[in-house]
Amino acid sequence: MKVEIYADILCPWCYIGKRRLAAALAKITDRDRIQIVWRSYELAPEEGKVPGLTAAEAMVGWWGEQAPARITRIRALGKAEGLELNLHRAQPVNTFDAHRLCHLAADHGVADRMMERLLHAYHTEGLNVAEPQTLERLGNEAGLDPTDVRTLLGSDDYAEHVRADERRAAERGVTGVPSLVIDGQRPVSGVQTPEELHHLFVNACSSSPTG
Repeated sequence: MKVEIYADILCPWCYIGKRRLAAALAKITDRDRIQIVWRSYELAPEEGKVPGLTAAEAMVGWWGEQAPARITRIRALGKAEGLELNLHRAQPVNTFDAHRLCHLAADHGVADRMMERLLHAYHTEGLNVAEPQTLERLGNEAGLDPTDVRTLLGSDDYAEHVRADERRAAERGVTGVPSLVIDGQRPVSGVQTPEELHHLFVNACSSSPTG
């Protein structure tokens, strides 16, 4: 069974969803049957590489007086999953290069580790995930060869992979993140509870041709 996860580093729900996904997969007895593929989805492609407002400040612009309550809820849900979501430190930037780095990581079998490092860097540490030096360090920490990362960041490598993911998302009707596409079916929310996700995976496994 193939599970494609459309996500963006800027999204706190993607970090929460990643934790819930891991909890759901841990309960699957035949876990090796499930292939996880991270797909690129840019929430703010118009953002530059220089940080501006914090995520919390941006949320005030979106939600007005409802923002404090929503921020508190996101932080509480993150804490329940063992995450420290510092929305007052995280500063939205362009994530195109970060997505390219994830594709490089996928080719080296460390995509999940790379996504985890990027999410933690942005949401917890408040790092600029558009800055080349930061991406190089994070790539190295995820297990990628420093030379490979520098070559990537100095080129357009994997740019088409990111664009292809985004085209595929549009074709499949993905309009938000995190979204899961299981064996090419309709996208579903990736922020369901671990129990709901586990039920979803068990049903999908039992109905797959090799189930």
